[in-house]
Amino acid sequence: MVAFRSTDTSGRTSGLLLRCVLYCLLSLGLIIFDKRYDHLGEIRRFLSVVAYPVQIAVASPFQGWDWFRESVSSRETLRADKAKLEAELRLANFRLQRYEALEAESQRLRALRENTAGVANRFIIGNIMDLDIDAFRERVLVDKGARDGVFVGQAVLDAGGVFGQVARVEELTSEVILVSDGTHAIPVQINRNGLRTIAVGTGDMTRLKLPYLSTSADVIAGDLLVTSGLGGGFPAGYPVGTITDVKRDPAQSLAEVDVRPAAALDRSREVMFVWLAPEASAASSVPPPASAPPPASVPQPASASPGRKAAAAPAQPNGAPKK
Repeated sequence: MVAFRSTDTSGRTSGLLLRCVLYCLLSLGLIIFDKRYDHLGEIRRFLSVVAYPVQIAVASPFQGWDWFRESVSSRETLRADKAKLEAELRLANFRLQRYEALEAESQRLRALRENTAGVANRFIIGNIMDLDIDAFRERVLVDKGARDGVFVGQAVLDAGGVFGQVARVEELTSEVILVSDGTHAIPVQINRNGLRTIAVGTGDMTRLKLPYLSTSADVIAGDLLVTSGLGGGFPAGYPVGTITDVKRDPAQSLAEVDVRPAAALDRSREVMFVWLAPEASAASSVPPPASAPPPASVPQPASASPGRKAAAAPAQPNGAPKK
């Protein structure tokens, strides 16, 4: 009985081994046959079509779960995403505003540089540090001083026109009196006809006045006032303001003329200290003579104007005008 069971088990093992070898050989033969002749391609394509629904059925639960998880995202997650996007937007807006401010500053500095072409051979740009503005004083403190070569009486400009004049100089800072200050006056001329006069401040940043024009003077609203260059303090031809109103009273000998300053006295943040070019300084020191000049060998009287003294200076023996 025991020997019979042993023989039966050995026979079944030999049969399984034989079938395994046959299947391996058959598989190897099919692989070689398919590789060389590709006769099983149609069968594979057919089987792929049959198996496609099975693949869809297997993948559908996973795809459905992903869609469900995305569709039912928590409210807290959405709030966090919204807060993050808002923070990024605020940062982007802040940077954009900074870029716009830098662009505006660059345009102002470029305008300052272009407006001094041919007028000044040297200039420096200063930033306004403090304001001293009340009913009696209109002055600003600028971060340039004696160390930078600034001197009392120096012309100060901005991108629009004449801003003021240096009134006091410290080592690192300087005090600039605005053209609108009630104690400030500047020689000007009307650009349309060349009529010269004096513009004085009123204590109002938006208004100057011309108190020395007669009622018969050729002046109208809209005329542009420019510096005349007399005295050598300011470069000639630089805008001072525009005439806004002219009032003539037959009973008065002088007209009331209001002027709007060309400089942005209440908005400028950068100002320019200029040194006049030699040709501009020489031209501004001698006004056009009303009549033929006297001979150079004839000394000028003591009452002659500063401009005529300068004109007669070369005839002096020592080559320097008397003071």
